Amino acid sequence: MFNAILLSKDDDKFSCQQVQLNIDDLPDEAIEIDVEYSTVNYKDGLAITGRPGIVRNWPMIPGIDLTGTIAGSQDPNWQAGDKVAVNGWDIGEQHWGGLAQKARVNPGWLTPLPDSLSTYHAAAIGTAGYTAMLCVLELEEHDIGPDKGPIVVTGAAGGVGSVAVAVLAKLGYEVTASSGRVETEGDYLKALGATEVIHRDEFSGDLRPLASARWAGAIDVVGSTALAHIISQTLPHGCVAACGLAQGADLPSSVLPFILRAVTLAGVNCVYEPPQRRELAWQRLSEDLDLAKLDMMTGEVGLGDVSQVAADILEGKIRGRVVVNVNR
Repeated sequence: MFNAILLSKDDDKFSCQQVQLNIDDLPDEAIEIDVEYSTVNYKDGLAITGRPGIVRNWPMIPGIDLTGTIAGSQDPNWQAGDKVAVNGWDIGEQHWGGLAQKARVNPGWLTPLPDSLSTYHAAAIGTAGYTAMLCVLELEEHDIGPDKGPIVVTGAAGGVGSVAVAVLAKLGYEVTASSGRVETEGDYLKALGATEVIHRDEFSGDLRPLASARWAGAIDVVGSTALAHIISQTLPHGCVAACGLAQGADLPSSVLPFILRAVTLAGVNCVYEPPQRRELAWQRLSEDLDLAKLDMMTGEVGLGDVSQVAADILEGKIRGRVVVNVNR
């Protein structure tokens, strides 16, 4: 038997409970994992609080991240004792996820952990940090180095934003952190390495197709009007890596920045990235993320705290990352 968070829906009646399950309840997949840590991301918050559109199969163990040790393998490429992470691949949405002490997953979903990363730190990075690194890679691959000018990071006090600020700063970029919580999180963001902290309201109001150019690049988790403002303010040949839609899925923009300034809008989808790209991102995270800063942005809870954390993350009360110790 093992402990898990289980989401159920019966005749439109939703429930979220901590339960005990039998190992035989797990899906029939080739890799069995002793889960050590999971996380609570914004998407987990939506699922755990019963918001529609996230969970596609019922019942569901939520948790889009998990880290742990392989307990059994029917795949020759993976051995018992291997330390692994699983991020994306629709776990916690279509397939049972990480908020449980046990998991069975497809071997194609596994990422081996770099030797320098513990399962705790890998969970603290999680999908949010891995996504942030994918965005940094997009900037680099579009020739946006530290010498090109400032980079703006939106939603900077959240999980993706916090890791993005820390990584960019360590790489030598001038980082402007945008947040709706400047008064409470300004010192935190500067401690992560932000050169400047601005209020998100600077990316609201009347939208000009081409505004004064400010940014060599951007990492945006907000979408909608904020993203449109950033695109209009991006320097010639700049790159905006977009990975979220917290404000909305619309984009009230113009083609002018793309034509007259040769701006690139690079979409980042962390869910289905191939193994080689994932391993590159994780290797870079092991090199370019200061673990002391990661610890500073991370809190730890147990399975029994998950429901409250889910509610808090949707209300914008969570800073950085929340790791769930599933054995606590």
